[in-house]
Amino acid sequence: MSKSVRLSEEFHARIKAHNRDDETMEETLRRLIGGPSPAEFAETLSDETVAGMRAAIDATSENAVGKRERLTERLGDDS
Repeated sequence: MSKSVRLSEEFHARIKAHNRDDETMEETLRRLIGGPSPAEFAETLSDETVAGMRAAIDATSENAVGKRERLTERLGDDS
């Protein structure tokens, strides 16, 4: 049994832009929204991979803090 879903032309075009040559629209939507949950995905990662990902996230966070501090200093100097 199938169901119809109303989509705006703009949204349909966005989905269609992601459609692969060998996929139906349903398959495209399943691929775009039907991935594994984060918990399921996390179970597939090794401890070493998780540690590397955490280090990368921490480095990015530290970089963002540094940029924010420099910007705050620059804005304070102009006032």
